[in-house]
Amino acid sequence: MSIGPIQTQFFHLNAPFPLDSGESFDTITLAYETYGTLNSDASNAILVLHALTGSQHAAGINNSIPGVDPLWTDDCVLGWWDTFIGPGRALDTDRYFVICINYLGGCYGSTGPRSTNPLTGKSYGSQFPQVSAWDVIRSQLCLLDSLGIDCLHAVIGGSVGGMLSILLATRCPHRVKNVLPMATGLETTVLHRVHNFEQILAIRNDPKFQGGDYYEGPSPKDGLLLARIISHKTFVSLAVMAKRARQEITIKQPIGHFYELSNPIESYMFYQGKKFAERFDANSYLRIMDMWQRFSLNAQQPDLFKDCGHQQYLIFSVDSDVCFYPEEQKVIVQALEAAQMNVKHITVHSDKGHDSFLLEPDLYAPYIHFILEQ
Repeated sequence: MSIGPIQTQFFHLNAPFPLDSGESFDTITLAYETYGTLNSDASNAILVLHALTGSQHAAGINNSIPGVDPLWTDDCVLGWWDTFIGPGRALDTDRYFVICINYLGGCYGSTGPRSTNPLTGKSYGSQFPQVSAWDVIRSQLCLLDSLGIDCLHAVIGGSVGGMLSILLATRCPHRVKNVLPMATGLETTVLHRVHNFEQILAIRNDPKFQGGDYYEGPSPKDGLLLARIISHKTFVSLAVMAKRARQEITIKQPIGHFYELSNPIESYMFYQGKKFAERFDANSYLRIMDMWQRFSLNAQQPDLFKDCGHQQYLIFSVDSDVCFYPEEQKVIVQALEAAQMNVKHITVHSDKGHDSFLLEPDLYAPYIHFILEQ
């Protein structure tokens, strides 16, 4: 059963928030949503950490968010993890209080490059500071503190969200009991860096990017479109991509004066890129991408899981994943086993590739239930 209508809430931290870069905000705002009811001792909270271009809207129907238009397109209205969150679902809202927060630097209501810079009265644009993964986690812990949540029952995240879940668990072990990273890794690989750098250049080389100060003119949607095409091939398996290309909408118009789309797969990729460019902000993409490029948790660090002995881990791999290859999760498992941690490793067999953790709740729910209910 779906949760139904939901509204985004806003947390305002009216105090200086220093960043790893050395810069700071005088205040920050975080957009978040909650599902279910927090129990009397605040022991049933689960934090969901979204992927690279996700939002706080993980479940239910949310038709609009103040200040987010025109990015809140029809693709955003249904929560991105709606089939995972709700009564009786993988994250059962009859039992748990589920929280999802838009990252600092994002574009769906949290303080980000589109936000107004109080020093200029205009959007931050190119003046928005660098945000680290630890900055994101610290900001979310401030929100949890405001809700009276000292220790999470669980933290769960896929892809980049999975990396952040391990960061939270290892840097603040007393703040979480169960850790469920999905299709993720401990560090940014060479392949990630190459794909990410291609996307960064695609955006920065769009003439409309204007060095990041484009908010008073047209947005660099061509750069975002190309960035999405570059990334999309790592999210979906080639077999599924070909199947979708035959079934989904076909774009017939030319993309330039010298070339017309000649194959359904081109049409499919162009369509995916065009949709994405309507719903995301280029500067936020670059800031979150930069966070990913700089992320690293050293698996060889002997005290990586120091003070984490009370935690249990459930690691998910997807056998067809070509974004975070299954070998990357094996590194996590080996590091946990070397630290004599309680860890279970599940390999999901799917033809959906990296996106499996977004699309196939039945392959994950039984294992999630098992860990959460122990």
